[in-house]
Amino acid sequence: MQDRRKEKVSVFWFRRDLRIEDNAGLYHALKSGLPVIPIFIFDKAILENLPNKSDARVEFIVNAVHQLQKKISGYGSTILSFHCLPLEAFTQLQNDYNILSVYTNHDYEPYARKRDSEIAAFLEQKNIAFKTYKDQVIFEKEEILKDNGEPYTVFTPYSKKWKSRLNPFYLKAYPTEKYTQHFYKNLVSEIHTLPQLGFEKTGIEFPPDHTSDSIIQQYAKQRDIPGIHGTSRLSVHLRFGTISIRAIAVTAKNLSETFLNELIWRDFYQMILWHFPKVADGLSFKPAYDNIEWRKDNGEFEKWCNGQTGYPIVDAGMRELNSTGYMHNRVRMIVASFLCKHLLLDWRLGEAYFAEKLLDFDLAANNGGWQWASGSGCDAAPYFRIFNPYLQTKKFDPEFNYIKRWVPEFQEFSYPSPIVDHEFARKRCLEAYSKALSIDKKTF
Repeated sequence: MQDRRKEKVSVFWFRRDLRIEDNAGLYHALKSGLPVIPIFIFDKAILENLPNKSDARVEFIVNAVHQLQKKISGYGSTILSFHCLPLEAFTQLQNDYNILSVYTNHDYEPYARKRDSEIAAFLEQKNIAFKTYKDQVIFEKEEILKDNGEPYTVFTPYSKKWKSRLNPFYLKAYPTEKYTQHFYKNLVSEIHTLPQLGFEKTGIEFPPDHTSDSIIQQYAKQRDIPGIHGTSRLSVHLRFGTISIRAIAVTAKNLSETFLNELIWRDFYQMILWHFPKVADGLSFKPAYDNIEWRKDNGEFEKWCNGQTGYPIVDAGMRELNSTGYMHNRVRMIVASFLCKHLLLDWRLGEAYFAEKLLDFDLAANNGGWQWASGSGCDAAPYFRIFNPYLQTKKFDPEFNYIKRWVPEFQEFSYPSPIVDHEFARKRCLEAYSKALSIDKKTF
């Protein structure tokens, strides 16, 4: 048997970049010239903390890794699949191979930063280089800053600077396919299956990894109408990197500035998470909002979760989420505002529920969206802006196309009465917010 320790190799660690095409870290690994061992780690530190063993995201990842394996097998190689803690995987790899470098792409979430720091320290002790690259965003970290060097906390000036910095270099694809001959040959490994990981199929249908140009072209007109197919549904693919952000940005730049702005929001929230990691610790971006006296009502929270609030547009959104792992973005804003402001329940409850249910869950965007809705975040909706579900319905679902699909009984006697009166809820919310914010002013 060949001694695998004799040959110098590199490792590429797939994570939020489950594709070969236009993959920054994989490109650099393959171009280095050494044989590249591709790996994926089903991280027990993440999987064992998931509350539901029927989790669509795990199913999506397993499917994506299997699809990736099919492509890599076409190059005579194999993904080494691990189900353990990352440090355990790299300990085993280091024992089995003569590794010179480990390549991967940046991840900006707090757990990922801690994990990568530990792996880098371990590899350094073994004289193995740990090289990471920007891949899931167009601009990251300190690339878009104010003229005084501080991070932006308001989207519009950030987006203007973002667009002013954009040039073809940042949208250029990495030609990974030129170097695929450098994948390590004759590896033997089987990709883990859902049952092997302790999970089961969900039955959820995953959206395709492409959309039509017409969807992008009509995005500005159609994006707020939940009853039609007016959005790209690419968010889960961007989340797990089964498509390239650069390729999507090129399309958006050519066809729709409104769609491009949505991609800029992704970068913006990742930048906020990088500079202000406290937001991932349950703290409001604006500290004054931590003074709000949230109500505690498990019964009302359950009705919100289950789509039984008596507000059809809210209930439709929650039922869509529970059934498909997806919710239309306009409706996400409506249901989030409803929880925080109509029910005066802590936004962190909604954030956690979305984190469990959303197929496209992304910590930065989810936290940013919920803090926007509650008023506590950077560049958030002002606290006195309270969505009226009836007016939102009249404006964006006037013929009840969306509501009829998810709440067919909304005009029947069996449908529950509104959980709270809109005007009463609005007044209660304004009083609670005003009290909290006035308390903060008195402390200065």
